[in-house]
Amino acid sequence: MAFKDHFSRQPAAYRRFRPGYPAELFEFLAQLAPARRLAWDSATGNGQAAIGLAASFPRVLATDASVAQLAERQTHERIMYACATAERAPLRASCCDLITVAQAAHWFDFPAFYREIERVASPGAVLALWTYSRCHIDPALDSVLERFNREVIGPCWPPERRYVDDGYRTLPFPYAELATPEFVLTLEWTLDELVSYVGTWSAVGRFRDGSGGDPLRQLRDQLALCWSDGGRRRVRWPLHLKVGRVTPGS
Repeated sequence: MAFKDHFSRQPAAYRRFRPGYPAELFEFLAQLAPARRLAWDSATGNGQAAIGLAASFPRVLATDASVAQLAERQTHERIMYACATAERAPLRASCCDLITVAQAAHWFDFPAFYREIERVASPGAVLALWTYSRCHIDPALDSVLERFNREVIGPCWPPERRYVDDGYRTLPFPYAELATPEFVLTLEWTLDELVSYVGTWSAVGRFRDGSGGDPLRQLRDQLALCWSDGGRRRVRWPLHLKVGRVTPGS
């Protein structure tokens, strides 16, 4: 089964303008893992989550099916990168203490992915999936972004986007979920950085493919009306997690 590739067209922008993840998230997950021998970050993109895992694990395997994304990878002595799908990892059985998927699990073939998880998980291993959806700045800017998302590019979102919009609540997950703290991504961005981030959305690429136009020009003009001081603004994304201990045959 071919993987659903929505992000190979602009890997450099994805690396530059997609937010990273807080260190507290990886510290929490490392504490849950039964050991700290090997972590696997599936659909790693350019390694945004793998870098965080490397602070707690001596070995991290970071895989992605996109050669273009891996070309933008963030190198680290503890991380080994490999081109592979989430459903077929280059791993021996029962070797992973922690498996993570950041902002990508909604694209997977769920039955095949969970079969692979149960093959590679060590006894008591932890699986953590997370996503973020709409960012929050202030009511006026949030409203502009929401209208753009709903009225301009809304029809261009792939159907899997529904899992992101509902905070992964309906994402298939065959294991008992563990309680998790609240984690929030926070950055200080200029207007142009925010617009560049929106440009990495898969629906924006599909809009351009279908119409030949650039929806970001009008969006920037609308945001500029509310971006009064021209400086940096705080942008926040709440994280939504599904975390569980792998139990074969669930």
